[in-house]
Amino acid sequence: MSDSDSPRLARLLRRLDLRDLGKDEYLAEAGTGRSRLYGGLVAAQSVIAAGRTAEDAALHSLHAYFLRAGKSDTEIRFEVERTRDGRRFSARRVVAHQEGKPIFQLAASFTRVTGGGEHADPMPSHSGPDGLADWEDARAQLAGARPRRDFEAFDVRVLEPERDAPGARSAPSRAAWLRLRGTAPDDSLLRTALLVYATDRTMLRAAARPHGARWTTQAPASLDHAVWLHRPPDLGDWLLYDCHSPAASAGRGLVFGAIYQRGGERVASVAQEGLIEA
Repeated sequence: MSDSDSPRLARLLRRLDLRDLGKDEYLAEAGTGRSRLYGGLVAAQSVIAAGRTAEDAALHSLHAYFLRAGKSDTEIRFEVERTRDGRRFSARRVVAHQEGKPIFQLAASFTRVTGGGEHADPMPSHSGPDGLADWEDARAQLAGARPRRDFEAFDVRVLEPERDAPGARSAPSRAAWLRLRGTAPDDSLLRTALLVYATDRTMLRAAARPHGARWTTQAPASLDHAVWLHRPPDLGDWLLYDCHSPAASAGRGLVFGAIYQRGGERVASVAQEGLIEA
């Protein structure tokens, strides 16, 4: 990872540095510009807000709904409800607001349990990230546009990117390699939030692939999102994000995803439903 890529991560970390307003309320930047707010950002910020109130526990699951399209030029206020604090688990509810309206709500569970039985499906067999094009370059080539260079804090390398060409139709699956552009922070809550940020990438394109969706004019939109964390993420190397959509109806696609360390350890499981209008 080159030094030239680190400003992208620095910008994201600034947006994850929430301002404490007191009484379990926080304020965060949403970025600049007029585009729709990226859902993974508000999810990651909500994780930070919830985690600030559960300092001695680690996030193990979250369930969220995207209520309104957020704006990328308007501050976001987060309200945290301390639903329960038990000996082993703590529960939190977070509602994110812009301009006085709720745009996102999250239920999160934190745990103090560190040991116990383990098992996991093996990592799917995919070729590695070496030789794959940066997704921003691949997407620009498919769409006949310029690549975007000012936003993404993760380097994304999609396997078989030609299956994402506008109007193309293929099986409802998608796999991509993800890697943080820069050095991961030491803070464990920040690392978890960064992983949650990345989980909103790539999923809905798996559901869109059978339908020839022309995402250059109508991008998929997330409706809800769930993440289960199985182990602390190591963001210093490539992660495989393997996604499959088992069903879609009424323009809503359901997608399940699994994230693996390059060595094969399963880090997280993800589920999402979203609009995939063709």
